[in-house]
Amino acid sequence: MAPTNSEREARESKQRLRNYQARQTVHQNQVSRRKRDNLVSVIAVLVVVIVAIVVQVFYFSSGPGMPVPEASASVAPTDAPTPAATPNPSSNSGNVPSPSIAAGRDWTGTMTINNTIPLAITLNGAAAPQAVSSFISLAQAGFYTGLTCHRLTTTGIYVLQCGDPNGDGSGGPGYYYGPVENAPADNVYPAGTIAMARQSDAAYSNGSQFFIVYQDSTIPADSAGGYSVIGQVTSGMDALQSGVIAAGTDSGGTKPLVPTSITALTVQ
Repeated sequence: MAPTNSEREARESKQRLRNYQARQTVHQNQVSRRKRDNLVSVIAVLVVVIVAIVVQVFYFSSGPGMPVPEASASVAPTDAPTPAATPNPSSNSGNVPSPSIAAGRDWTGTMTINNTIPLAITLNGAAAPQAVSSFISLAQAGFYTGLTCHRLTTTGIYVLQCGDPNGDGSGGPGYYYGPVENAPADNVYPAGTIAMARQSDAAYSNGSQFFIVYQDSTIPADSAGGYSVIGQVTSGMDALQSGVIAAGTDSGGTKPLVPTSITALTVQ
């Protein structure tokens, strides 16, 4: 017997209800999935922000990312080396090369900057035996090759500072030495002077960092004295001036605007 109209309508009504319930279930699942996806996205963004904050706090509060204190025009170039050893106030620290290496004589050599700027240098082993011996030892071991010149001062004191293996003013050879040798009595360092950088008020904190004076500079002594002059640049200063110094520094800092490194260094 054929179903009556009322029976067909009842079946169709039930089917429509099932279809509606199915659509509602799908819709609810979609809404729940969107909420879950949105929550995951928010959590991911928060994690990224928190990690970025933690990294920046760590980077700028410790380690090699810490900004190096800048020297003012009236303060000597003392972005000091800080190797693992702690400097003693009145004696060498670590495995310091013997002052006999300098042999009490003059040494000559070439320091090449950026592959294209050869600086002819002389070192005075008689006037600064300990500092010159350390410099010679490091040079002959290849320590300086490839190191950057991380600091250029352009006001009051006119120096290009080099010799830090960390490239930020915080590194050294793993030892400290002194005392201050061959510092000028009048605190005047003529253009071309090569002298050792050290920590303020610490005569036995010399390491590998040195500075080249590119314009006559008066660098006041502190309680430890002046700065150990090891030698002179005898030629090539004009090329250094035009190739590096004339460009100045990065905005608001003392990093040379022209990336600068020691690409070769020989002494004999």
